[in-house]
Amino acid sequence: MKKKLIITLILSIVFIFIHVLPSAHATGTENPIPNIDIQVGGDSNSDGAPATSTLSVLLLITVISIAPALLVLMTSFTRIVIVLSFVRTSLGTQQMPPNQVLVGLALFLTLFIMSPTLSSINDTALQPYVKGELTQMEALDKAAIPMKEFMFKHTREKDLLLFMDYTGMEKPKSFEDIPLTVMVPAYAISEMKTAFQMGFMIYIPFLVIDIVVSSTLMAMGMMMLPPTVISLPFKILLFVLVDGWYLVVKSLLLSFNSG
Repeated sequence: MKKKLIITLILSIVFIFIHVLPSAHATGTENPIPNIDIQVGGDSNSDGAPATSTLSVLLLITVISIAPALLVLMTSFTRIVIVLSFVRTSLGTQQMPPNQVLVGLALFLTLFIMSPTLSSINDTALQPYVKGELTQMEALDKAAIPMKEFMFKHTREKDLLLFMDYTGMEKPKSFEDIPLTVMVPAYAISEMKTAFQMGFMIYIPFLVIDIVVSSTLMAMGMMMLPPTVISLPFKILLFVLVDGWYLVVKSLLLSFNSG
């Protein structure tokens, strides 16, 4: 009985749509179906130029698409996220803290460390561009100077000379004359080297705990018991007692402050 009622109801609805919608569309007065008109290209101004520049839209889409790469390679994010990953690996806690937590912490630390540079970009490039005092290319050139200054401060001379010699460019008078195509990869490999050095120093204490626990288990004849099962609580206890996250974040901040 219920199935018959459901089938009857469905057939009634279909019948109503078949008979009512065409009549309403024909008359154009009762429940008309709205039309969607998509127009490619905006209105033109008095000079005949399009109101929205196609080139500006394409440039904006390009910037948005490469924004993650800019964040990773031109800021302090690279060093921070690698060091935090070393902390988790040395603890042996698998996925604790989760990737989302580590990346989120790295993002906020990046914003904190890069705030003077971002403020300088806002004062010298963004605000004058918004006010119409600078053109788009002039604003980009002005914005690149604080970023170059930050990267140059934390880039090793050897890494910088590697890319400068490869391109055959002459020795620049200042960091402002170094193109971003040379500065960014040199800064990236310098950051990775620094991050791995810090990660090695973090790894050593936990490695010592693993060695001690493994030697103790072997001396007791407990060959079948994995050493990580016993060493994991001791590593977590040590990390908590010394306030490990505070020390790691403090070391990261000081590494950029003294660079």
